[in-house]
Amino acid sequence: MLIFKTVREAQSACAQLRGEGRILGLVPTMGALHEGHLSLVRAARAECDVVAVSIFVNPTQFGPNEDFSKYPRTFDEDCALLKREGVHMIFAPMVEEMYPAGATTFVNVEGVSERLDGASRPGHFRGVTTVVSKLFHIAVPHKAYFGQKDAAQVAVLSKMVRDLNFPLQMVVCPIVREADGLAMSSRNRYLSARERQQALTLSRALGKVKDAASAGESSAEKLIETARGVFAEEPEVRIDYVALVNPETLEDISDTRNGALAAVAAFVGNTRLIDNLLL
Repeated sequence: MLIFKTVREAQSACAQLRGEGRILGLVPTMGALHEGHLSLVRAARAECDVVAVSIFVNPTQFGPNEDFSKYPRTFDEDCALLKREGVHMIFAPMVEEMYPAGATTFVNVEGVSERLDGASRPGHFRGVTTVVSKLFHIAVPHKAYFGQKDAAQVAVLSKMVRDLNFPLQMVVCPIVREADGLAMSSRNRYLSARERQQALTLSRALGKVKDAASAGESSAEKLIETARGVFAEEPEVRIDYVALVNPETLEDISDTRNGALAAVAAFVGNTRLIDNLLL
């Protein structure tokens, strides 16, 4: 397994692979890998000749009072996991490599970037789209793999790919959950034992929404009330948002009969968690 720290090295290696006619899959990550990330790697391995994984904690997608400084960094453990999964290369640049002194260019997907997590975390998606567009330009992958857990991110990046004509396929893989239903997240490791139990409120709320929708309820307002009722049972969990939206535009909808994304975000202690369900 090759490990590259510079843009030039990664560009050269990826160009050589493409020149050999090999299908390249890219899995962008911020490290602190778990089974959710590894499911993306396995999907990429099943469909591509070679798999590249980026590990980069991107400062531009964190707000001034967010957890950039304490975000878990487990590079050696991540490398061992990826080696066992048969990853061909890792791209792990320093911040100065991705954002050289004087860099002032950013990518912003207007509209959709201001919804859901974008409304709660102003500027967050500008940081995401900027760093992912950089990774796409560096690797020029045939396919890029993302998790459905980050549904708002998927919507923003999918629009960016369409609008900027990136010559790649976005592949979205299902949410991977713990046995009790908690969506896997690198931030789960912040949770105390008590908070870990409280965090199940997110998946329970979505489960109630799914049950109600399966029973024929299609009013977004009533489904949101159903989810909020579950959160009310755990008052220490603070809701950020509960929404029923169009999964592509992230715009609110009133009726779910043509499909919807049920999305929740909440603070458990000081940890912000997200989860979602496609109806």
